[in-house]
This record gives sequence, structure tokens and C-alpha cells, in this order.
Amino acid sequence: MNAFRRHFLFAAGLALMPAVALPTHAAGNTAYERMAPLSQYLMADRQAEIRLARSAAPPSIAQRATVLVLEPHGYETAETGSNGFTCLVERSWMSPFSSTQFWNWKMRGPICYNPAASRTVLIYTLRRTDRALAGQTKAAMLAGIRAAVAKKELPIPELGSMSYMMSKQGNLGDGNGAWMSHLMFYAPAADNANGGASWGANLPGSPVVFDTSHHIVPEPESIYMIPVAHWSDGTTAPAM
Repeated sequence: MNAFRRHFLFAAGLALMPAVALPTHAAGNTAYERMAPLSQYLMADRQAEIRLARSAAPPSIAQRATVLVLEPHGYETAETGSNGFTCLVERSWMSPFSSTQFWNWKMRGPICYNPAASRTVLIYTLRRTDRALAGQTKAAMLAGIRAAVAKKELPIPELGSMSYMMSKQGNLGDGNGAWMSHLMFYAPAADNANGGASWGANLPGSPVVFDTSHHIVPEPESIYMIPVAHWSDGTTAPAM
């Protein structure tokens, strides 16, 4: 079996912090209480999905990356790269489990994982995707991931794990659009205990954002985000 078929995180659903306008969801949204028909999560145009995946990072990185596309059975390799990066378009089930848009079929999150994250963090995406496509409920998915973490079946992020989310073509949830061009850095979940203090995150004037929503995401990781002033195509991105 292809390694990518073995077993972000979207920015949507992050907790609000005074210095950063993070994506939010309308309270009481009941439109996405369960998974929609699978066809609504798939992209009919395979080449369009490849282009969208590559838009997550600058062309100097993305054009030499491996690209995955979502098929009815899960992600499969559409193009094999040479630089160790992996680009794909994540779907809504990569949101925090508390998100009201967990099953939002319209969400498309282009992301490019660096080699270290491709070997570790990407496994979280593949595992969630396998379970979503198997028809598991959100509660069953959450319980299964917690059990896998307890059994140490999921690796902690490898040292140096990071990803690019610099696409202006994505959709990180209703009302959010592409949101904000940013980089994501992954650390062991133990970092959650210090609230990002070791990075100087969430302090006045600091560009580092500690993802506080990740306390309710079961994978063994902490996530830090750093906004970028331009999109992957070089055009100016909105400021925080």
C-alpha cells in the first residue's frame, strides 16, 4: 500500500485573540451537522485540484513537491515530487472537532507540508480522511484518534515540521474565504502546557500566534502560526 494511503489543521474555528482577527463561525449554525454526500467534498477537475494544492506555497517549492488529490477511497499521489514537500487540499474534517463547520463540504484548505511534516503531521490528515470516508461520525472519529494517541500509534511532529498556507484561492469556511497567508509550525503537544511562552507567542507586537483552539484537537501536536505579507503568487496579502 502506498505510504500516503496509510494513515492544520484548518485555521477556521480558531479561538479569538485580541491581536489577531482569526476566522469565526456563526453561532448556532446547523447546516453542517453531519457529513454531506461524498461527491460534494470531491473536486471533479483533477488538474484544478492539483493547481489549488500547489497554490499553498511559492512556485519554487510547490512545483517540485509531491501532490495528493482526494479520491473516493482517500488521498492518492497525483504527481511525485523531488524536494520532499507534499501539497494537498485539506477538507473540513481537519477543523477542530468543536467547529460548527466540521462537515462543511465547501471548505478547501491548500497546504504544503515540508519533508519533516510530510513524514509525521501528514499522517494526521490521512487518518482523519480515511475515517471520514469510511462514514464514521464525528464522535467516533474523535474517540478513535484519542485511542490512537493513548496507544502511541500517532507520531509526534518531527523536529522542524512546518507547512505553507499561502493560497489566496482557498476557502477556510463560510465568511472566511482564503483568510490570511501564513506559515504553520508544529511542535509536540507538551508545548500546549506553556501556552506558547517558549515562542513568545500571542504577546503584544509578536508575529507568532499560538493556536489555542488546538487544546481541543486530539492529535499530539502544538501549532504556531506566523502571518506572511504576500500570497504564494507574490501579490500583497491582507495584514492581520
